[in-house]
Amino acid sequence: MRQLPGGGRAVEVEPNRLAGWFERFGRRHEGVARTSEAADVVRVSAVDGAEAVVRVPFGGLAEPGGEAEGLAISGLLEHVSRSRRLGLVLVRHGAHSIGVVRDGEVVSSTTDRHYVQGRNKAGGWSQKRYARRRAGQSRKAVSSAAEAAAELLLPVRRELDGVVLGGDRAALDELTADPRLAGMLAAAEPRVLDVPEPRLAVLREAAGRAVSVEVEVREPR
Repeated sequence: MRQLPGGGRAVEVEPNRLAGWFERFGRRHEGVARTSEAADVVRVSAVDGAEAVVRVPFGGLAEPGGEAEGLAISGLLEHVSRSRRLGLVLVRHGAHSIGVVRDGEVVSSTTDRHYVQGRNKAGGWSQKRYARRRAGQSRKAVSSAAEAAAELLLPVRRELDGVVLGGDRAALDELTADPRLAGMLAAAEPRVLDVPEPRLAVLREAAGRAVSVEVEVREPR
């Protein structure tokens, strides 16, 4: 769960639990008043003023249902329940884990770590040398991640239904600067998974999260 700017929270819900989640949402808030199902966003409004919003992942709904009374999310449920093959790219300065996942399970992957020094609070020339050394180590680590992503994902790019990113946004931005990966990563899902230092166990957990649906919940004022 993460807090949303301006209030509210975002929760990750597995596709097979999404119908039950919305039913419980309705019971907690005096019922569901209406549903708005557009291609890119589904908005469910409760009787007491609470609201649950899904930014539809993986290309959006092909046939959105529009406005309806009560709970009407059949299009969303069908969309998120489809079998998908995804590229998963987890990067932090010093480590990366890249994988191909199908329906939340890792089918191929590569993981590596590179030493990157921590930040030094000392000043003067020593600090400048330290900063240059650290920047060089960080560039090497990101370059290694780029090589791994290119080797694992580019050969199967046409077979992927989407790409999901996770980790440190600054490191991901550096990765996107690689011309081999720029197009693929620019088309990745907007949601970036918050993950610890990437390793195989983290990748496996993120694989399940990659297919989960993020629901933004705002309570009545």
